[in-house]
Amino acid sequence: MLRLNPGSTLVIATHNQGKRQEFATLLAPAGIICTDAAALNLAEPEETGVDFAANAQIKARSAARATGLAALADDSGLSVAALGGAPGLRSARFAQECGGYTEAMARVIGASRGDNRAWFTCALCLALPTGETATYLGFCHGIIAEQPRGTSGFGYDPIFVPSGQTASFAELSADQKHQISHRARAIRQLLAMLSALNQPAAPY
Repeated sequence: MLRLNPGSTLVIATHNQGKRQEFATLLAPAGIICTDAAALNLAEPEETGVDFAANAQIKARSAARATGLAALADDSGLSVAALGGAPGLRSARFAQECGGYTEAMARVIGASRGDNRAWFTCALCLALPTGETATYLGFCHGIIAEQPRGTSGFGYDPIFVPSGQTASFAELSADQKHQISHRARAIRQLLAMLSALNQPAAPY
């Protein structure tokens, strides 16, 4: 059973310290102790999945097998309507191919001038060393800004303005972002599952 009690150690299967800190903050109410793949010198598995959920499962299972601990991985990315949903699964690689996120954001802004709709997707997978997994999906829709704005966040955050907001992800405070982000929405589903499983059994 996918039980994760308060005080349990959870491996965040990422080498991205921005993601690691975001997960640690979001999981803090559950009393989960977080470490990460970088701190444990874990190799990054090849992401060969056909969608976000498959890639998240690959990363979570790899970290759980390597450490003998429960592991949590996400695969997330920015999809841009004007690019037919790209870069999507290839969001990080797209940035590398462009020469960095500054150049990648410029490319996205240029392509989005006629249609600025965009959305972030997060697939979150919790894996146990036994091989059991559970996957949750979170989405955040919005638009591409006309120029990068803000210095918080990471990745494409400076050019993404979530629906109902006038500020980019990189202009929002951490608390504000954690109310509406794709990652927060997926984590809320995970926390709801853990809370339900950790409830004491009803007396007969």
